Amino acid sequence: MSALTVGSKANQSITLPVLLLAEYVNANDPNVNIDINFEDVDHVSEKSSLKLNLEEGDGFHSLNEINSKLLARCKPLRGQNSDLVSEWIIGGRVSNLAPTDFKSVEGPLLELDSHLTLRSYIVGYTLSAADLAVWGAIRGNKVAYAAVKKGAMVNVTRWFKFIEDSNPWITSLVQSLNAHAQERKVAKSKEGANYDIALPDTEKGVVTRFPPEPSGYLHIGHAKAALLNDYFAHEMYKGTLICRFDDTNPSKEKAEFQDAIVEDLALIGIKPDKTSYTSNYFQELYDHCVTLLKAGKAYADDTEREAMQHERMHGIASRRRDAGVEENLARFEEMKKGNEEGVRWCVRAKMSVDNPNKAMRDPVIYRCNPQPHHRTGEKWKVYPTYDFACPLVDSMEGITHALRTIEYRDRKPQYDWMLEALNLRKVNIWDFARMNFVRTLLSKRKLTKFVESGLVSGWDDPRFPTIRGIRRRGMTIDALREYILKQGPSRNIVNLDWTLFWATNKKYIDPIAPRHTAVTKENAVTATVKGARVAPYTEDKPKHGKNPELGTKKVAYSADILIDQVDAQALTQDEEITLMNWGNAIVRKISHSLNPLHRSLVTALELDLHLQGDVKKTKQKITWLATSGQELIPVELVDFDYLITKDKLEEDDNVDDFLTPRTEFRTEALADGNVVGLEEGAVIQFERKGYFRVDRPFRHGEKAVLFCIPTGKANAGK
Repeated sequence: MSALTVGSKANQSITLPVLLLAEYVNANDPNVNIDINFEDVDHVSEKSSLKLNLEEGDGFHSLNEINSKLLARCKPLRGQNSDLVSEWIIGGRVSNLAPTDFKSVEGPLLELDSHLTLRSYIVGYTLSAADLAVWGAIRGNKVAYAAVKKGAMVNVTRWFKFIEDSNPWITSLVQSLNAHAQERKVAKSKEGANYDIALPDTEKGVVTRFPPEPSGYLHIGHAKAALLNDYFAHEMYKGTLICRFDDTNPSKEKAEFQDAIVEDLALIGIKPDKTSYTSNYFQELYDHCVTLLKAGKAYADDTEREAMQHERMHGIASRRRDAGVEENLARFEEMKKGNEEGVRWCVRAKMSVDNPNKAMRDPVIYRCNPQPHHRTGEKWKVYPTYDFACPLVDSMEGITHALRTIEYRDRKPQYDWMLEALNLRKVNIWDFARMNFVRTLLSKRKLTKFVESGLVSGWDDPRFPTIRGIRRRGMTIDALREYILKQGPSRNIVNLDWTLFWATNKKYIDPIAPRHTAVTKENAVTATVKGARVAPYTEDKPKHGKNPELGTKKVAYSADILIDQVDAQALTQDEEITLMNWGNAIVRKISHSLNPLHRSLVTALELDLHLQGDVKKTKQKITWLATSGQELIPVELVDFDYLITKDKLEEDDNVDDFLTPRTEFRTEALADGNVVGLEEGAVIQFERKGYFRVDRPFRHGEKAVLFCIPTGKANAGK
């Protein structure tokens, strides 16, 4: 197998063209397979950021040599004009697009623009290696890419978009590269957590598992368990991760939840090496239960639930504890039939009556449930409990290290007893602290109650701590991974605040969130700007002052503008202020309401434009919207509060006593005309109002709905 090694820190305008050619070869030549590897360095050899090793054993470091070898395998992309293609790739015209200062790259871009005047492709009439290489060089160069995005060179912009749209795989490759770069950042951020916990027996190989129950959607606590198991299996020890669905309770489980869990794991970047189901092992688990019954290590019991709880709590033996083997087997057979008699019974492990560790007091290991199972149908009427199935399937599946939250610590002796009683292979256990957040419920039972009672709109409600809920609120996956991995596998139990969680997210969204303007509709103030042009007009302004790659937006200017009431009330007569994205103005007149009950309400303003004023010296810098020259877009801005009022609910607390009376706050507003093009999921900043995620885009006749994204400074509620 051939291999291409790429320095992931190198200039992408050099590496991306080569990667595109290699990817094309892999996709179109079944006889060639180039394994692409990344090293976290600038150079993989003394002078080169790339290295190509061919099956013949030869290794190449020179960019021209590597391109020549790839071109030799790119027959469809050489076409009838192989010399011209080579001239672009090997002759230096592609490498001329690599400099990261605009003066150096402007000439080659203008030359390319002229070349493409009457052309759809750089060479000939079909896609060639020259198109891929040049597209890659531009896309990998932030300066060149920004120039193309602005549309300054019409022909290059047209060609660039055509190549991108007609070859979606190249965009996917760029996204993959960016993801790899982000993974390096996340890995670096993990330095805050100590992962050197000395797991035993790792030299024999590491196999971890994440065992979700398909009875609800994943929440942030599950995400921590999944990410830690993934980290130890894949990053720290290069082992194996199994996702095993603990589908042992047909009364609560649905295929809908199972599918959602698979999607959410993929969303947070977790790719299990294997997916399995406890239901795959129902026969083996049944046989093991029979073994325990025959050995006198388990018994059938029909004690009522409340009475059983009382007996276990007070160390009282069940009246069925000393029943004979044949009687116990007969009861288990009735349970297996799922008849009226069978549902009265359960099977309990015969561990202890009065062990100080109450988890060891004869726990239930099998129950009767006639309800159909979403995978096995009506084949089974008896199902193992989690406490019985988990250690057995861990052992049978080859799990070497079971990582689980600390509330299972009392059950470790129980876990070990199951394996020892059945003479099964032992499994190493490491427990870590679960993630608890202030004023947040992570109990699946309580979350289900919220959904079923209509207190929230569903499992993806933005007030919910589910992966889907916090995603809908505006959390990025990169920030989620960084935050959780920074917590590490510590055993220290803490009640976390959402502040740092959302502050981490802000680091990711601030550099890429386009800036827009919105004015609250209620009591919005019309200001007349003297000195403004009579006719409305627009100007192109950057969507983000520090990120030119985001492109430009149209900002409309007119003699009448709208200002928020709260801003208008803060102004004083003859004060010089700054109108953001315009310049300074002087407040000449402030009109107030004649209603004696609302005297402080500002009804109109008159401003004198003073563009020569110094924006650095003004106290008030306000946002505004032109009333003419653009279509103002109606939007609804939604903010949220915590669902409960108490930082931490105790076991005996009634959730209903601590419900927040109002948790949703909706504000009608008008936004600039650029908002009309925003799609669902887009993250923006309304300047001086905060960051928002588009939950429902604007459609004519329907206002856009945007959710406020907390930043960690205030009201980071869920």
